[in-house]
Amino acid sequence: MSVVLTRRDEFALLTLDRQEALNALSFAILDDIGRALDEVASWPVRALIVTGAGPKAFCAGADIKELRGRSLVEQKRGAERGQAVFETLARLPVASVAAINGFAFGGGLELALACTFRLASPNARMGLPEIKLGLIPGYGGTQRLPRVVGEARALEMILTGRTVTAQEAERIGLVNRLIEGDPVEAAVAFAREFSGFSLPVLGFAREAVTRALDTPVREGLRIEADLSTLAFRTRDAEEGMAAFSEKRKAGFRDE
Repeated sequence: MSVVLTRRDEFALLTLDRQEALNALSFAILDDIGRALDEVASWPVRALIVTGAGPKAFCAGADIKELRGRSLVEQKRGAERGQAVFETLARLPVASVAAINGFAFGGGLELALACTFRLASPNARMGLPEIKLGLIPGYGGTQRLPRVVGEARALEMILTGRTVTAQEAERIGLVNRLIEGDPVEAAVAFAREFSGFSLPVLGFAREAVTRALDTPVREGLRIEADLSTLAFRTRDAEEGMAAFSEKRKAGFRDE
């Protein structure tokens, strides 16, 4: 199988395993990712980790051979399918962590951008090189990259198609941090920094931030107030405040 879904402790682990093609995305693999994400949504896990098999690539992008000779309708449907799958990832009820080990180009970087967090091994290389093929990113790259690194840097990366190193990616905010050693183990350790908190409240926080990006500040503040109020209504909030007052560790129950 080219998409492998397993459990690693309290986390789901989605691995692209098509090493002979640098874990490139075929349309069939996109469908497999979509089905895997639907399964993750039904699992009692606390986060999802996404990575690529082998040391060379997280995901080298779309399978170019499949993109040629298609009608405009087929091309549009293909872009919409990729966007829908990655939007499912972005809207999972739990946070996701991309462990970028090696190349993350085109659709591969767009996959990572749909994750909540991105970690990168020192050998990672990232970019949206579609312009070199006479194309533009079609799986959300033009929308998510500016929200992560800002408009100017996003335009530079998209219009030049240049590759950024892991070190530059960290500097410009494209990745949250650099990691050493086994990428999955590093991602598990990172996920444990937040996964012990209340899952409903973590979801409220993510929603408040992501919705704010698409609204004026005044509307974003209203959204934040609504979600903050909902957080106060959880039993976990009462437990957290009680634990603070009693100077003990909170025991959250996702309620």
